[in-house]
Amino acid sequence: MKILAVSDKVVESVYNSNVCQKFPDVDILIGCGDLPFYYLEFLVSALDKRLVYVRGNHDTGPQYTLEGRVLEQVDGGTDIHARCVWRHDLLIAGLEGSMRYRPHAPFMYTEGEMRYQIARLLPRLLRNKVRYGRYLDILVTHSPPFGIHDRTDRPHTGFKIFLKFLDWFRPKYMLHGHIHVYRRDEQVISQYLDTTIINVYPYFYFDFDQPPTQRIPAV
Repeated sequence: MKILAVSDKVVESVYNSNVCQKFPDVDILIGCGDLPFYYLEFLVSALDKRLVYVRGNHDTGPQYTLEGRVLEQVDGGTDIHARCVWRHDLLIAGLEGSMRYRPHAPFMYTEGEMRYQIARLLPRLLRNKVRYGRYLDILVTHSPPFGIHDRTDRPHTGFKIFLKFLDWFRPKYMLHGHIHVYRRDEQVISQYLDTTIINVYPYFYFDFDQPPTQRIPAV
């Protein structure tokens, strides 16, 4: 099961007509936030795959294309914030946004507010456990967990409640964006209990059945 996850930056080598040759066998497209909807729609169309995504802290208001289209959501995509969906025999849930650093701004949450968002997911996760024998396969977020891939400034601090989520529900993967990576030696893959956590910035391509252990450079 091949997954292409993207976040935060439009990459020229992805946003072009050769993307099908670059990723010939993608099964699932995942967006981790802070990307133009036109970019996500291009991937949906070019790769002929549906997308699941969450929004980032900069995904505010309608978006506009050069052709004058107004985009409120991604055509061909499903916003999975506080939802769980079934895709290719995988259970995928999402949580949008970053730590709150501006009062009343959309797509920003305090720890308490993010706890409430997670509470909205609980009934579905419990049903998953009864029906499928597991809670979740992939957690898609914009922000990382506290202390894993995050930064010390408030906008880029991870959520502590995400660690509790991983303690309780043990998904195989957690995919996030938000943290820009500028050095090839920077850690973007970490293991926490049963979960492989991947910072997908600006994109990450991997096989669900073969957890990656090192970064594949995005070029």
